[in-house]
Amino acid sequence: MRRYARTLVAVALATTVVSGTAGWASGNAQQALTGPPPGTAAWRSDHVLGRELPDPARETPAEVARFFAGLSEQDQQSLVARHPLVVGNLDGAPVELRYRANALSLKADPDPRYASLAADPQRHILAFDPRGRGQVAEVFGDLTTAGHVSVVVPGSDIDAGTFDRVSDVYGTPAGMAGSLYAETGPGSAVIAWAGYTTPVGVGVDAATGSLAEAGADRLARLTDGLAATGAPEPTVFCHSYGSVVCGLAAPRLRAGDLVVLGSPGMRADDVDDLHTDARVWAAKDPDDWIDNVPNVEFAGLGHGADPTSPEFGARRVPAGDAHGHTGYFAPGTESLHAFAAIAEGTYIAEGTYADGDSR
Repeated sequence: MRRYARTLVAVALATTVVSGTAGWASGNAQQALTGPPPGTAAWRSDHVLGRELPDPARETPAEVARFFAGLSEQDQQSLVARHPLVVGNLDGAPVELRYRANALSLKADPDPRYASLAADPQRHILAFDPRGRGQVAEVFGDLTTAGHVSVVVPGSDIDAGTFDRVSDVYGTPAGMAGSLYAETGPGSAVIAWAGYTTPVGVGVDAATGSLAEAGADRLARLTDGLAATGAPEPTVFCHSYGSVVCGLAAPRLRAGDLVVLGSPGMRADDVDDLHTDARVWAAKDPDDWIDNVPNVEFAGLGHGADPTSPEFGARRVPAGDAHGHTGYFAPGTESLHAFAAIAEGTYIAEGTYADGDSR
């Protein structure tokens, strides 16, 4: 009977989404940004070094890292100046080169959406792709020396223009990552990663996994790039639709911990179905509207089981004092304290911290 009832809910969800009623919008589907960085064709045809440059579409981040390790400082800087959009988005390239390349790209781009990113040359922009709605990643802290690294993966309505908006700060990648970094402090680094095409609004894109599938490939490559450049295995925080991305990436994700918050589901029945060695954590506050989304998957619509349900098997993160769908990283919340402890490896179980952690 319970299974039959869930099927009826799934059918209702499918009908609602497809018809565009009750607040769901079926139009304005987003086209996922895939493939190598902009400028790749010019990069591939450039023989300034007297040899072929690595193919961004084919070479792994480990191969990219080996290529740059064999270059002189002069040759590295030459490639940055000649191909900033490629170097700036090339997982496996040295992070300091990527920062310089992206600073050059942002300075040269007249689009007002990126003005805040370009205004401060001291920002550590790890990726910047101006195509479509724009994608960006920013590092808080020193990624080259950090003992603990975290990655924040956002949900819907995020792109280069909304990456660091001043409204609803803790619903933005920059706001979430900045708050987590302030809680963990020196010795850590946090990457705010808006590196995939997110859904806009609550429509078919948000109810299906097509954008998440494309994002999962890009997220997995990011963690491969971190490993190739010697960074510690990261803790990955996945908010809202970002948890769908993380669920699909999980089998390939180089992560020690996977933390989902405000999740509509991970396209998995339980933790075992994620096929990951990472520890899986889940948080949802009592007044998060995501709790009204049916945790079903039917005909490609919906994202499956609630990661905070006991049956899913994730470790619970307390979030009772977080408010709404974007309050999990708000300063002073129990959820933020727990997130920081997970990132630092001092969180044992719900409400339990390792000796020496005074949170």
